Parts: sequence; structure tokens; C-alpha cells
Amino acid sequence: MAKELKFVMLLDCYGDLLTEHQRSVMELYYCEDLSLAEIGTPLGITRQAVRSLIKRTEGILLDYEERLGFAERLGKMRSCFAAIAQEAEQIPDRKLREAILSQVRCSEELL
Repeated sequence: MAKELKFVMLLDCYGDLLTEHQRSVMELYYCEDLSLAEIGTPLGITRQAVRSLIKRTEGILLDYEERLGFAERLGKMRSCFAAIAQEAEQIPDRKLREAILSQVRCSEELL
């Protein structure tokens, strides 16, 4: 998994456990793809301070994942639902196929 995607997933799973400042800086960096300078200037902090905050917060997110494992399980569940949907597409009975796909979509919304 690409490093950026990994931290986006971790942020999605554990972002509410971070401080507002940590979460907003991580979202700006990983989700909005802003540079360190673009993040630091409006906050009145240096690029190095932004980088340090990002590195510390990455460590926090990795620690949460190591302890809890939600992001890994979420990824596995998404893969399973995709495989079920792919197999369901092969079912010739339209009504049964649509019922299964409907349940898969419903389950994916819970993720």
C-alpha cells in the first residue's frame, strides 16, 4: 500500500482520536496535498514545525493501528465485499443476484 494511502486510511479510522490541530494538519498534508509551507504559513509556524508535527502524528496513528488493527480489518472487509459482489455478478437468477448485491452495498455503507 502506498505510504500516502496508508496514512489517509489511518486518518479515516483514527482521526477522531487526534487533537483538532493534529487532524487538520494531517488532512491538509495527506488529503489536500498541500506543501509544508502552505500549511505552516497560515498557522504561523515553520515548515520544520509542520514536518515534526506530521512525523509525530504519523507515529501516533501507526501506534493506534498496531494496537487496534481497525484499518487492516477494514481493508480486508472491503476486499471480501468486492469479491462477493464480483461472484454475485455471475449468478444467472436476476432477482437473487440483485438481492445479494443490495446486501453487499448495504454492508459496505456500514464500513
